[in-house]
Amino acid sequence: MKIPAALQSLQSVTSAVTNALKERQKERKRLRGPADLYYAIADSISMLDGASWQELAAQSGFFMSLEYLAALEQVLPLNLSARYALIFDGTGADRLLVAAVYMQIADISLAQARPEKSADIDKKWTLPLDQLAQHAKQRILSCGNFLTFGQHGIAFAKDVDPKLAWHGVVEVLYRVRQAEKLAGKTHFVMIKDLHDPYIDQAAHLENLSYRYVETEPNMVLELSPSWKNYDDYLASLASKYRSNIRNAIFKPLDEAGCSIERLDDLSPVLNDIFALYKAVQVNANFRPFELLPEYFPVLQAAAGDKFRCSIIKRDGRLLGFLISVADGETAIAYHIGFDRTAAEELPIYLRLLHAGIADAIDLGCKRISYGRTALEPKAALGAKPQTFGVFVRHRQPVLNKLMKRLLLGIEHEDAPDRNPFKKEKAAKAETSS
Repeated sequence: MKIPAALQSLQSVTSAVTNALKERQKERKRLRGPADLYYAIADSISMLDGASWQELAAQSGFFMSLEYLAALEQVLPLNLSARYALIFDGTGADRLLVAAVYMQIADISLAQARPEKSADIDKKWTLPLDQLAQHAKQRILSCGNFLTFGQHGIAFAKDVDPKLAWHGVVEVLYRVRQAEKLAGKTHFVMIKDLHDPYIDQAAHLENLSYRYVETEPNMVLELSPSWKNYDDYLASLASKYRSNIRNAIFKPLDEAGCSIERLDDLSPVLNDIFALYKAVQVNANFRPFELLPEYFPVLQAAAGDKFRCSIIKRDGRLLGFLISVADGETAIAYHIGFDRTAAEELPIYLRLLHAGIADAIDLGCKRISYGRTALEPKAALGAKPQTFGVFVRHRQPVLNKLMKRLLLGIEHEDAPDRNPFKKEKAAKAETSS
């Protein structure tokens, strides 16, 4: 008897779905089993083979370097602790490097996802939600660095099989999470700030209950090779944007007697730097950590000639700063602080963003990574969005949804599309993209 076409189509669809489910189950089983790899996991980077770490980190930039991580370990925020792992294929003299993994364990309360209350507010008026937030704590294991943005958690060996390497990474996270039960339950596992090509490489981790969540984009400004200094950047802008910068940013600061300078030694003004950092940090919607004052000179010493700090001063008083670090060919403009009272009348934040361009050009970088948030002013510089996302895993679905919303800023707007450059540069940018 001839089978109707509709039934044949249904059988074909059913067969395809069944095969897909079998493949998913097979992949899930593979990931849940041990990888054919070997691991060295440590609480301090000094306990691992430094030469092996450096061999991997040499291809992965400053923030995975032995020097930086060893220095950072001494000045981590009080609620963070570091873990490290080297992954090998084989043992003995014939072993091959697969990956280096940098992790942080963070103890975070929901109160850190709410703006900090003023010290002069009477505690009796504290809202019940604030009281609950103080006691609702989560322990988070992050593959990556809370202090930076970008993929600064894994250094892969060249030409390594991505599936094998990622299997090793999630096994490291599993082993660390299991070991940490002695200190307390780890509620949340996160692989942070992935971008292309890592997002596609790690997509199969969804078979292991990791969920991909897109976060706010990283705003990246590509620097033209023809820009030898900041004035070259300014000259490349369309007249409307250039006039706006001069009249709305430079002029008010000049009239107020402000100057922009490069700070070569942070130590004499360290208290001012920390106070300006705190002025911005306390108003952030999410504060997973608070830097220690001594962190800043330690970062400067570790980065050496890769470090730049631009400051705004008035009458000898520090009003703002921006710290940038060269990470390979990318300048990471990421620590910023400013006087909020002064910023109500002066465009301090915008001027610091422009100072970051001068610093990146001086560092010889090809682009600036400005990070998330403040998408509009960064787009006005010519920065374009780079998709960022994280893979997250949590045992409790309700808390999973809540913490993802707080940690990752799921509800975010798309970056505006701005092209501040002259038409010829805009046309070249469109052609190259």
